[in-house]
Amino acid sequence: MAEENGRPQAEKEGLEIDQALFVGEVLRDPASGTHLMNTMLTPTPRALELLPDYLLKGELTLRSVRLRRRDGAAHLTLTREDSLNAEDDEQVDDVETAVDLALLDPEVRVGVFRGGEMTHPKYAGRRVFSAGVNLKALHAGRLSWADFFMRRELGYLNKIVRGTAVDHDGSWRGPNIEKPWLAAVDSFAIGGGAQLLLLFDHVLAASDSFFSLPAAQEGIIPGAGNFRLTRAVGQRRARRIILMGDRVAATSPDAGLLFDDVVGPGELDEAVERGVRALDSPAVTSNRRMLNLADEPLEACRLYFAEFALQQALRLYSEDVLGKVSRFAAHG
Repeated sequence: MAEENGRPQAEKEGLEIDQALFVGEVLRDPASGTHLMNTMLTPTPRALELLPDYLLKGELTLRSVRLRRRDGAAHLTLTREDSLNAEDDEQVDDVETAVDLALLDPEVRVGVFRGGEMTHPKYAGRRVFSAGVNLKALHAGRLSWADFFMRRELGYLNKIVRGTAVDHDGSWRGPNIEKPWLAAVDSFAIGGGAQLLLLFDHVLAASDSFFSLPAAQEGIIPGAGNFRLTRAVGQRRARRIILMGDRVAATSPDAGLLFDDVVGPGELDEAVERGVRALDSPAVTSNRRMLNLADEPLEACRLYFAEFALQQALRLYSEDVLGKVSRFAAHG
């Protein structure tokens, strides 16, 4: 696989499809699939190694994310400023590390996601939440099926919903350490960034921002976006967003289905602080757990990802996707 992963996407043999066939069957089996999903909730070795220093300093800077503890909240700022926070294998590893640290920090009661300021010419000096999957990295063969597409879904995204699985003082109350999460959207949340918003307990947006999940145009499956978006906006609207590429502006009539509060771009900092205060309650944590159990039963997630594993692998090697990412790499 090391040799295969070093090739451009169009020159790979497609060995990841074999991996997907195997993992899909593992997930379909109730015992092994549940075990795999629970195992993916454990803290990463990297996070455990960095934990003592982070707990001492209350801050950590990685290439893709900056983590700061402030007044009981862990602020995760996405910092791939040259690529509009587009996602790749490294970003997934960095963000999962930060999510683990926020969950493991006993002084943190709320997590906050926000994009940092960009150096990209089009958005220089402006905050951007996320441009989604890094299509140039996909073209170059640097987005792996296992370490990006599957790890992202079963790793840090699932940890935002279910918490991290680790022995702790309150284990008798529940096996995982769970905390409420807030997202603040500047400029846009596209693709993988839009998928993220469907996980959070409270979503804020600047009035000049928008939500977009153009999966059919990109040619790939938007993770568990298909699984979650229908619950948020209804079946017909979800199809228009995913299949037809509809954008949802923060000021549009149906924006309330995706954003809890929309404020002026200069008012987002204050809105984040208000949101953190509202979520900072043990009752919020208990109730979000029950909401998530009702919305996303582990069994339903397991069966979805069993099918997603193979279908996404097939998409990554399809002619239409290879053509699209090649054109994007040449002109994007």
